Amino acid sequence: MQNENSPAPHGSVAEQYVIGVDYGTLSGRAVVVRVADGKELGSGVFDYPHAVVTEALPADVAGEGAVRLPADWALQVPNDYRDVLRNAVPAAIADAGIDPAAVIGIATDFTACTMVPVKADGTPLNELPEFANRPHAYVKLWRHHAAQPQADRINTLAAELGESWLPRYGGLISSEWEFAKGLQLLEEDPQAYEAMDHWVEAADWIVWQLSGNYVRNACTAGYKGIYQDGRYPSADFLTALNPAFETFVSDKLEHTIGRLGDAAGYLTAEAAAWTGLPEGIAVAVGNVDAHVTAPAAKAVESGQLVAIMGTSTCHVMNGTELHEVPGMCGVVDGGIVDGLWGYEAGQSGVGDIFGWFTKNGVPPAYHEAAAAAGLGIHEYLTELATHQAIGEHGLIALDWHSGNRSVLVDHELSGVVVGQTLATKPEDTYRALLEATAFGTRTIVDAFRDSGVPVKEFIVAGGLLKNKLLMQIYADATGLQLSTIGSTQGPALGSAIHAAVAAGAYPDIREAAAAMGSEPGEVYVPIPENVAAYEALFQEYRTLHDYFGRGANDVMHRLKAIQRAAKPGLGGPSAEASESDAAERDEKVNA
Repeated sequence: MQNENSPAPHGSVAEQYVIGVDYGTLSGRAVVVRVADGKELGSGVFDYPHAVVTEALPADVAGEGAVRLPADWALQVPNDYRDVLRNAVPAAIADAGIDPAAVIGIATDFTACTMVPVKADGTPLNELPEFANRPHAYVKLWRHHAAQPQADRINTLAAELGESWLPRYGGLISSEWEFAKGLQLLEEDPQAYEAMDHWVEAADWIVWQLSGNYVRNACTAGYKGIYQDGRYPSADFLTALNPAFETFVSDKLEHTIGRLGDAAGYLTAEAAAWTGLPEGIAVAVGNVDAHVTAPAAKAVESGQLVAIMGTSTCHVMNGTELHEVPGMCGVVDGGIVDGLWGYEAGQSGVGDIFGWFTKNGVPPAYHEAAAAAGLGIHEYLTELATHQAIGEHGLIALDWHSGNRSVLVDHELSGVVVGQTLATKPEDTYRALLEATAFGTRTIVDAFRDSGVPVKEFIVAGGLLKNKLLMQIYADATGLQLSTIGSTQGPALGSAIHAAVAAGAYPDIREAAAAMGSEPGEVYVPIPENVAAYEALFQEYRTLHDYFGRGANDVMHRLKAIQRAAKPGLGGPSAEASESDAAERDEKVNA
């Protein structure tokens, strides 16, 4: 999408810059990158003032007497995303010390699937006074899992009808994705659903704010919006789910799809005032934080698995052939780079689990000892755990504290630690949780390989790569040599690479990645004796994984039903409905 406003084409990159903005779960980060070589010159961070809304709508937005939220809800306030543009981008430019006039493009990436209900002009519903105190008018963050009953019905019906798109998503559609969340909105707040003109990925909404154009990006359309082979699920399918859902695609979802690396439009005067950037520079088509990281890691060929590890982990990889991998988040033609099939898998909780444990499971004496040693609590527990032999703690854990994304695709599952005794110490449980997340990644790697999608390289990006113990555990548990991305700003760098392509500085993502991508950081080689020791523990993990996750013991689903009955809330299903949905889901998973 080049036009007369586009900057000079490839060849004139010496003193030009691009901005990459990475929208995470709790903050947004902007990075200034030199187009010629990808050098990161400055950055700025802005923490969302409202963070993640899980208990009650914020009074400063919703007003006094804001409604409380039931379990499994996770919302955000969309104006927090605009504030990233107003604060982080100018801060990054100041930090880099560059002339903003030399910036030729901006690109953004976002957590997904994060959905915004908006009016025809892009105004979020929650910004209308009549909807300010209605939870369904707010952003549903990726980790909003309250649409599991709707996801169960989508999966059951799709399996019964033999829908051709279902195997492309590993046989199960997630409660995190567009259709389940949209159906929940319809059924629990039909007035908000009716008032909504567009059901928009946040990745596309922020581009709309920057450029004034609504362009739906190919990545989220394919992975989160069930868009395969040029079409969405049929109106007949939607009607069978709920007659009022028949026109969901045509009325609320369907829109022009932009190719990754293209320009969605050009920076408006209003957005230029927010950011301090020149009006009219290229704004790239939106993208997902995980998927943009692959070019930043120079992982644009088949078999290069990139794990973006933060609060959760997303695993992305290109392949030359189409294969249907059980429990995957999806496979999309050109979902990462043109000409290859892009595969995605993920773990719903990783860093979130470690953070939860340090907040709720570590006694004050440990926090005091960490402070006395000049260490954070994570560093202190890691130091203690590093000295343990593999298996010394006598524990095995399941990493399902935020549900399971791959390969079970079931957000009703919950965490387990087996083997605790009166002698168990916090560092023991901490290490067991680190290992559990590594075993979760091993499960994903095995699923790829067993389905004919070989994993040749393992590359880690994200905030957790600085934990050397964790990286070695992952190498040993998977048996793969692990390299870390040299950049600490992988998603933002990846977005900047897309901005350079959108601005015309490079002809495609591959060439831009070769010039601007980050060189590897540290390399972790599997230690043979550790690989053998972890193989024994992994077999125990897999036994528990299948026992609790594939229907042998449905206790986690029953506990969720009991919890909902004890704490009724907005739109929560009945215990009987939850048990019925769980039974249907287990039948499908076992099949």
